[in-house]
Amino acid sequence: MKTSKIELLGNIQLFSSLTERELSQISGKVAMKEFGKNEVILREKDTNEFMYVILVGAVKVVRSTEDGKEIILALHRADQLFGEVSLVDGRTSPATVIATEDSLLAIIAKSDFFNMVYSQKKVLEKLLEILCQRLRESWTRIHMLNFNNAAQRVKMLLLMLSYDNSERTPEGITLAAKFTHQDLADMAGLTRETVTRVLDKLQKDGEISILKKKLIRLNTKFLRQT
Repeated sequence: MKTSKIELLGNIQLFSSLTERELSQISGKVAMKEFGKNEVILREKDTNEFMYVILVGAVKVVRSTEDGKEIILALHRADQLFGEVSLVDGRTSPATVIATEDSLLAIIAKSDFFNMVYSQKKVLEKLLEILCQRLRESWTRIHMLNFNNAAQRVKMLLLMLSYDNSERTPEGITLAAKFTHQDLADMAGLTRETVTRVLDKLQKDGEISILKKKLIRLNTKFLRQT
């Protein structure tokens, strides 16, 4: 059965506290758009007039260095949003957002966004909760990048990724998404070769396991040592 627009909106954190009637009231202010894999959703320095919520799929937030190297600032999956900070402070986007797989996004215009926040206290409370969570994640990322030891950086990064919709089992924690060695390198500020070397050692030592579909599981040994 095809999922309705109201059901999709009710499944995301920002609107999860709203009743069906309240969701129906805001649904008309929300546009939905599909993006193909590798399609640019928002370009760096674009003037952003919309907030985006991922209903299905995933995106990456990247910034390019002067020498052309791509740095991944964040990876967002279904239920997560982006673009809200630009709406609040009126500044241009500091990064490019690209779909990493076929995705369906809810798009909310700036005026409608503020109407929702002002008229729905529950939406405002959820937005503050999400922004606080982002701030804590940024602190953790800064802490990770201060490590000079590559192994420590990779282990801290894997632990950070495990906080997001991961599956906990008696064997450990399986990350919710598949990450390439290049993805991890771009997030940790390391070379792909260095990340590969660290992951190989962690796997050899029994701290992580590579499962089907190349998902990474942080084993109990890893969790005890971090």
